[in-house]
Amino acid sequence: MSVPTVAVSGVPDPLPEGLTVLDVREDFEWQAGHIDGALHVPLGELPDRLAEVGDGQTLVVCKVGGRSGQAVAWLAEQGYDVVNLDGGMLDWAAAGRPMVSETGAAPTVA
Repeated sequence: MSVPTVAVSGVPDPLPEGLTVLDVREDFEWQAGHIDGALHVPLGELPDRLAEVGDGQTLVVCKVGGRSGQAVAWLAEQGYDVVNLDGGMLDWAAAGRPMVSETGAAPTVA
């Protein structure tokens, strides 16, 4: 099964209404910097927190795209409309796309 993927350049800015951004990174990564408004569900917690994922289109992100690719493959099997962010948060930050942090410091990709 191929994983549907989109490059940062293919993600509209601003993000479209109704798009859920699902960040599957660990807590320390989320704290350092993430996409504003994203839903944070670490990959290992996803099966138990599936109800939190909306039923519309979901963009799944991690640091580089590996964990989010796993999440997309699994979520697609569950019937979700999902796409993986190729290059993850590293490419997002490199493209100058907006991020926020939970620490009060400037957002970074950990």
